[in-house]
Amino acid sequence: MELKIKVRETNFLLVPLSLLVLLSLSGCSNGKASKTGIVGASDPEKALGVKVVIAQSRQVRRTVEAVGSLFAYDETVVSSEVDGRAEKVHVDVGDHVTKGQTLVEILPIEFKLAADQEEALLDQAKAKLGITTNNEEINDPTQTASVKKAAADLANAEQKFRRSKELAEQGVLSKQAYEVDDANYKAAQATYDLAVQDVRNLQAALKEQRARSDLAKKKLRDTTILAPFDGYIKERNVTIGQYVKVQTPVMVIVNMDPLRVRLKVPEKMAAWVPVGQPVTVSVEAYPERTFSGKIWRISPSVDPQTRTFDAEALIENHEKLLKPGFFVKATIQSNRVEDVLFIPQQALSYAYGIYKVYEVKENKLKETEVKVGDRVDQDVEVIGGVSEGDHLALAAEGQELKDGSIIKAIP
Repeated sequence: MELKIKVRETNFLLVPLSLLVLLSLSGCSNGKASKTGIVGASDPEKALGVKVVIAQSRQVRRTVEAVGSLFAYDETVVSSEVDGRAEKVHVDVGDHVTKGQTLVEILPIEFKLAADQEEALLDQAKAKLGITTNNEEINDPTQTASVKKAAADLANAEQKFRRSKELAEQGVLSKQAYEVDDANYKAAQATYDLAVQDVRNLQAALKEQRARSDLAKKKLRDTTILAPFDGYIKERNVTIGQYVKVQTPVMVIVNMDPLRVRLKVPEKMAAWVPVGQPVTVSVEAYPERTFSGKIWRISPSVDPQTRTFDAEALIENHEKLLKPGFFVKATIQSNRVEDVLFIPQQALSYAYGIYKVYEVKENKLKETEVKVGDRVDQDVEVIGGVSEGDHLALAAEGQELKDGSIIKAIP
């Protein structure tokens, strides 16, 4: 059985589980007592017939009661990433959507033309490098046609230069002819270096143009606004024909299974409520039902104003009965087990803000003030005023118990 602690009350109430233990006080069967029906009683007709129970204690698991509100597990505002006019709106408030489902379509004509233009420029950049297929790449500049031609011219010029140098050293070739071949060799070397640099520039330009083309294609894809996750449409902020700009909100989507509930727990119960503890909640919309979940996260700090900390639980919502924003009453099963003293609720009387019981002392009633905890079913916890094993009188319907009254036990 579980005891509930009301978070909002100063004295937290506990829930008893004991069954009523009925004791019968037997009357005397002989002598003078047989005339009175009870020891010490002079007039048996004045003795009150009452049932007697014993205050008992047993181990119970504490529970914590708290209140809070439900929140969506995920909630996001879906915005447009491009400027344009809304051509189609596929969903409305309350519709269920799945991840990747189309929500809104922006008129794509301008973005398609821009993507085609960038693709054409990309093809030109590829042609300058001699790339003929989409998957073909050139990592080595020396493999391009222009560099190969420059390399061939350089090799030819170098060969002429070396032959001219040998002939000039032998005195066969004039100095002027040697200098011409030397100049041609150096020019071929510069042409080769320039060809390699041009290819590298073309490679960088190709990379830049490919990025531009990919960006244009992305903007074209962004004309179709998709759902980021499974959920329900909470708000629709766009209509067909409306011109939307970048970051204009078009839809609000919420994920409703599971839902989150934030509860405030007194700081003294921090050790009672670890992550993973079961939670049961109820809402006014479905008073006959309860919904279960578990503590998911616990705040690492305590609010200095309220001396409470936040505990967040995940509540299952497979039937989609619960909605974000519902006010809930929650019961958290704690890991704390204590010995608790119980009495039947029928043994308790209340007047002028004071709780009292009537103890049975030598067949007489003694009025005793008590402090009580929470109530559940027909039991109540006693915090002070009564000890375990004390005998208490139960008043019958319409019967009034008084301090000092003489009583007799009835079944």
